[in-house]
Amino acid sequence: MSPRPKIEHLRKPQIVAAAAEVLYERGLFDTRIGDIAERAGTSAATILYYFESKDRLLEEAVDYADRGFYERISDGLNEHESARDKLVYLIEETSLGPIGFSDWTLWMEVWVRARRSPELRASYPRLDRRQRELIADIVKEGQQEGEFDHEVDPVEFALGLSALLDGLGVQVTLGYPDVTRARMVDRCLAMASMELRTELRSTRRPAARKGERV
Repeated sequence: MSPRPKIEHLRKPQIVAAAAEVLYERGLFDTRIGDIAERAGTSAATILYYFESKDRLLEEAVDYADRGFYERISDGLNEHESARDKLVYLIEETSLGPIGFSDWTLWMEVWVRARRSPELRASYPRLDRRQRELIADIVKEGQQEGEFDHEVDPVEFALGLSALLDGLGVQVTLGYPDVTRARMVDRCLAMASMELRTELRSTRRPAARKGERV
């Protein structure tokens, strides 16, 4: 008789995807392991076999959501040739992209929990580095092609733009009436244009969501 096939590579992603959905909908505090088990079609015991805590599930859920986001971003960047267009695309897609996992809800859960969890706080740099690295790479490309000011430090620029995206993104996610997705794009493009000493223009405008001005 052949050995039983291993299903870990199938079951764990299913659990993580379910955790992302439930944590996004309910938040860490109001989510039980049983809620995630029900969504994943498995048992609480199975989830605890793979993940020792809700903190660990939150970490995996954010990583799962971010990987999906950056896979989509990477595909889109490949459709643009100039670094200018790539940076505009990144800012617009981050600000105007699909709702759901692309907003800052799961990240806000991480920030609050990491404040009091040394284990999650230790994992935070690994989760957080993708955005800054991508921005820095685009800036370096633009400098090599003569599109951006060579005096700009790509790492420092990436830190500033990432912070602006996160700060405005939180306000958009929380529904601040005077901080719309379009305003977020405009502020980020203005900051990038000034620091890189080039002109970056928005290529698209969002359709208003319910209760939101553009």
